[in-house]
Amino acid sequence: MQETKPHQQRKRARFVVPSRSDPLLRNFTELVGGPMGKYSSPGKISPGPFTVERVLIILTVFAALLAVLAKDYCRVNGWQTPDQFYATCYSDFPELFKNRGLGDGIFPFFTQGSLFEYPVLMGVIAGFTALLVPGQGVGNERVLAYFDINATMIVAIWIVTVLLTARINKRRPWDAAMVAVAPGMILAGFINWDMWAVGLLALGMYFFSRDKLVLAGVFIGLGTATKLYPVLILGAILLLALRTGKLRTFFVTTGAALASWLAVNLPIAVINPSEWRYFFEFSQERPAGYSSPWFAYNLVADRVQWTQLDAGTINSLALSLFILACVLIGALSLCAPHRPRLAQLAFLIVAAFILTNKVYSPQFVIWLIPLLALARPRWRDFLIWQAAEGLHWAAIWMYLGQATSGGSVQHNIDMSYYVLAVALHMAATAYLMARVIMDIWDPAQDPLRAYGQDDPHGGPFDGARDWLRFDVFRPSRSALPWRTQAALPASTAAHKTEVKSDG
Repeated sequence: MQETKPHQQRKRARFVVPSRSDPLLRNFTELVGGPMGKYSSPGKISPGPFTVERVLIILTVFAALLAVLAKDYCRVNGWQTPDQFYATCYSDFPELFKNRGLGDGIFPFFTQGSLFEYPVLMGVIAGFTALLVPGQGVGNERVLAYFDINATMIVAIWIVTVLLTARINKRRPWDAAMVAVAPGMILAGFINWDMWAVGLLALGMYFFSRDKLVLAGVFIGLGTATKLYPVLILGAILLLALRTGKLRTFFVTTGAALASWLAVNLPIAVINPSEWRYFFEFSQERPAGYSSPWFAYNLVADRVQWTQLDAGTINSLALSLFILACVLIGALSLCAPHRPRLAQLAFLIVAAFILTNKVYSPQFVIWLIPLLALARPRWRDFLIWQAAEGLHWAAIWMYLGQATSGGSVQHNIDMSYYVLAVALHMAATAYLMARVIMDIWDPAQDPLRAYGQDDPHGGPFDGARDWLRFDVFRPSRSALPWRTQAALPASTAAHKTEVKSDG
């Protein structure tokens, strides 16, 4: 009887294996025996101690060690200008610890008279980590301790973000390796506290993918209270809510996000209104930031004697261009033959914001890396983009070294080369946007939908039918909420059935 019993094997989700699905990675598997065979069944047979998530953690820790080594010159010799630029180890942590009073006991937003140019929750993080530094004053030992404390916390958040990215799409956990080993993460992860916002948004997207809208909104709101960009995902949710008719999804998520943002900001706005307003006033009044297209334009204009753009003009132009980009993304989402995925729209909106914004700090690259791993997990395009970002990384520090001190000639680059580096990393981001748009219009190119998935990140939108869709080539096939199913042409009903079957 024992021999005739069917074997009871523990069921597990099947994985999409990168060595099979990604042509570039397939070429790098020769050293380990070639790509995984087509008869193997990953996810059903236990891998032993080296599960996907454990390997991802190991990769992240290894990348974090490289990130620390990249800052080693400053950790040993201190963060001094221009050496911190030429050694490419600049970080905001030491600068703000010394120059914003963090090392002298000032707690942003709670200490009267303190001015901090970041959102409330980031100020709380900066102040809290300063309290963990032993001793007093702003000596080199305390500055180093402050950097190390913040770097350690960022590594923990980095690991959490990698795991959340892997769990959002259970069939493609290996896509999170992009987040684990991205050169952009290694180079820019320790510049500022942006990783906190990245991790909070990852939590929000994870809960959204599990249909837990309130929790998703709470973490999106907390991410927005840390850095403003997480609020942009609500635009992607709105577009999908209009496409599918699931408007309640948008209102519940947005309501929870607004409540959590107010819970953080409202008390500070009441007890310290001038310091709370400073972030918004500073953002409006500041000139174009390094590596933004506006800063690059002003550099060129100064050399060729054109009229430079002031802060007010840049604010208007940047806002107008971003609104135009959002309108175009909205038209794409409502006119595409198949419903876009949440991560695709989120990537497009955040990338459009970065490209049009008057500030394009080097660490902004880490905003896009987790979104790209979900929107278009193709290693070739990812590595092309990261190579462009790496060239820009070197160019901006050499330019800053020259701009702040003149520096040694052998370490400097001419302004024209810096502008070219800015143009290159913006063009690489625009290239990714174009690839994502092509995937939206033709799902056969989408790495997820080509393997039978619909929108595993989309939560309530996964497998949803169209409620509002405009067919610009055949208007009779448009899906409009005031047209009943019976009134629709047969071709339109068949199209709806096809879209649902794609999920």
